Amino acid sequence: MSGERALQALADAVGDSRPRRPEDIEDADVPVAATVVLLRDTSAGPEVLLIERPDRGSFAGAWVFPGGKVDPEDAGETEPERARAAGVRETREETGLHLDTADLQVLSQWDPPPGLPLRIRTWFFLARDPGGELALAADEAVASAWRRPADVLAAHGRGEIVLYPPTWVTLHDLSAQADVDDLLAVVRLGGLRRFETVARRGSRGPMLLWRGDAEYEGDAGGEAPATRHRLDVSELPWVYTRSD
Repeated sequence: MSGERALQALADAVGDSRPRRPEDIEDADVPVAATVVLLRDTSAGPEVLLIERPDRGSFAGAWVFPGGKVDPEDAGETEPERARAAGVRETREETGLHLDTADLQVLSQWDPPPGLPLRIRTWFFLARDPGGELALAADEAVASAWRRPADVLAAHGRGEIVLYPPTWVTLHDLSAQADVDDLLAVVRLGGLRRFETVARRGSRGPMLLWRGDAEYEGDAGGEAPATRHRLDVSELPWVYTRSD
């Protein structure tokens, strides 16, 4: 049932979304949140920590990275600084694991399709597993797992678990490196990735587009180069296409 709700939310995004405006990415009325992707090495490759949300509230029943909204107590002069502080706090509250803001390496910024009744701009950070025993907050997580990104994507493709697009794309981008050192180095060299999302309806169903896609600003009409940066969520398994 949670998977059906997730798909319905994506379909609703297509119907409710409007074209993007330049000011959308810095809209002060949009709440800000932080997500922390914890990483550890294993003999089979890097693993990430995921927690399963309760079957209610935001992201009901989905597997997500620890994180949540920025609170007034999260100090910082800039939005990314406040998000970094929130990421440390939320990780501690949800998992019992302790990080320092200096441990977090910025990965991406996600801005949902404009026009939706609820939008949250989210900063994604990477951090090494600080060690220690997990202590899940009962009202925030019903389960946890350290998994290889490719294994999580495969389980989602079989319909066994619920993921939302930012989690899915992040897992996809982290699945190619042999160890955490390589992964962090690649992300550091690549710099901040911005996902200013547009929701559209394709021939088979809903899809999400980002800058670099020929149809990001509207129908290319066959005149623009066939560049692609999109996630087709019309059916499982989802298909991510990015032209480099």
